[in-house]
Amino acid sequence: MKFRSVVKLGIVGAASAFLLAACGNSSKESTSKYINWQENSQLPTLDASKATDTVSFGALNNSNEGLLINASDNKVKPGVAESYTVSKDGKTYTFNLRHSKWSDGKPVTAKDFVYGWQRTVNPKTASQYSYLFSDVKNADAIGKGQTPVSSLGIKADGDYKVVVTLDKPQNYFKYLVTMAPFLPQSEAAVKKFGSAYGTTSKDMVYNGPFKIEGWTGTNNSWTLVKNKEYYNASKIKVAGVKFNAQNDSNTSVNQYETGSLDEAVLSGAQQVGKYKGTSEYHALKQASTFYIELNEKKDPMFKNANIRKAISLAIDRKEYTGNTLGDGSIPAVGYVSPGMSERNGKDFTADAGTTTGVSYNLSEAKKLWAKGLKEVGKKSVSLSILSDDTDNGKKTTEFLQTALEKLPGLKISTQNIPFKLRLAHSQSGQFDMVVSAWGADFPDPISFLELFTTDGSYNNGKWSNAKYDELIKNADGKDANDAAKRWDDMVKAEQVLMSDQGIIPLYHSVQSRVIKSRVSGVQFFPTGSPYDFRDAKITNK
Repeated sequence: MKFRSVVKLGIVGAASAFLLAACGNSSKESTSKYINWQENSQLPTLDASKATDTVSFGALNNSNEGLLINASDNKVKPGVAESYTVSKDGKTYTFNLRHSKWSDGKPVTAKDFVYGWQRTVNPKTASQYSYLFSDVKNADAIGKGQTPVSSLGIKADGDYKVVVTLDKPQNYFKYLVTMAPFLPQSEAAVKKFGSAYGTTSKDMVYNGPFKIEGWTGTNNSWTLVKNKEYYNASKIKVAGVKFNAQNDSNTSVNQYETGSLDEAVLSGAQQVGKYKGTSEYHALKQASTFYIELNEKKDPMFKNANIRKAISLAIDRKEYTGNTLGDGSIPAVGYVSPGMSERNGKDFTADAGTTTGVSYNLSEAKKLWAKGLKEVGKKSVSLSILSDDTDNGKKTTEFLQTALEKLPGLKISTQNIPFKLRLAHSQSGQFDMVVSAWGADFPDPISFLELFTTDGSYNNGKWSNAKYDELIKNADGKDANDAAKRWDDMVKAEQVLMSDQGIIPLYHSVQSRVIKSRVSGVQFFPTGSPYDFRDAKITNK
């Protein structure tokens, strides 16, 4: 996801947004002026420099606004920037800002963007998403402590003009500036709230269509409330959105059917089967992949390729997605999600895909397992699998426990913890095996592939492969402006990752939701922020 280069690719399917308008409903509907929405997990942070997850991105996308915002059909539209121009050499972007305000009534100016970007790339902030700025002039040097943050290639030309200088052309830079790490930040607010900034809804200011209220930093509910200071407030049609973090799908579906929720995420074949084919049901394809990371730093045995391959071969992904998940998700065809990008009419996964790394063959798994154990000098092993405490998380660890214990001498224990804590454990290396997920921020294979370079900030398992690193470096460097060569670099990188089993892909997510007929206009995106309520409407009968 460290987008560094110009590339001309055919972008398809997953880059489109879904504008939902349900009609007809057999279950009770609320008459509230608020939309009542389910989230599967707690909200981790409102600090745009530190956000790493879809829950935080969803909250930030609706309560704040960047230079540009996502639109349907793989496009962007004006945000705080009314217009922008790009220099002929593709290295300079000039954004012309509208006059807008923060929720405290103070003006949003070019300096807020300069400060926000500088804060994110500042090594002291320790932002995991700072690498998205890599092509902004001096960003990498700042990250290494070689030059001051003030040298970052962004400047304010007066109060309402932002000028950004890149090291090299990047024709999809417009998509990056829609993302949370590129949001403006009020220096006065950051200094006022200090270490509490973004940790509760009160310790924050907002410049988007909604403000967030009622979030203490640890509770399971928060509310998007219409922001009266928003420049386009007159066009926001709903009073707000009430969020309830509920990881038990049976509870959330019951709440949906009794009318206390307007939306719920379905889990399992029974729930999906009940609503599939009705106007309330929506299957949303996502540019995401769920996979297992193996902690090579904590457990050196995972450096053995035969061990890694044996674990992957022991997993029947068709049985897992069809019988355990049952929500429409598809068995992994590789790491990069299908239907996201294509070249010359051919999907990336078709070019890169083989059965290597995603096949099921228990007899072969047992042979490689025995060989691997002998090579690492072990006769038996006890390992733990970590995942979220959601329904799917629990189903997943139970399935994997049963599947992997078919390997002789392997004992598996399971651990399911809250999403926020699981993220922390993943990032700090407190796991043997962890079920992780990645959703693309931009419809390009590099959004997935750059995670697993040796120094990748999300490479929690610490897998390392010199050939892989070289291919990603070429795609981002010498081949950046040659679409064919860059594509070939990424295809080969995917093949290296799979043939060496650097990670173990499980499935590509399809999220099944039900939404009440009274709610329309909610926009969903399979890449980047998950949803947008700017155009949402409520029709109470």
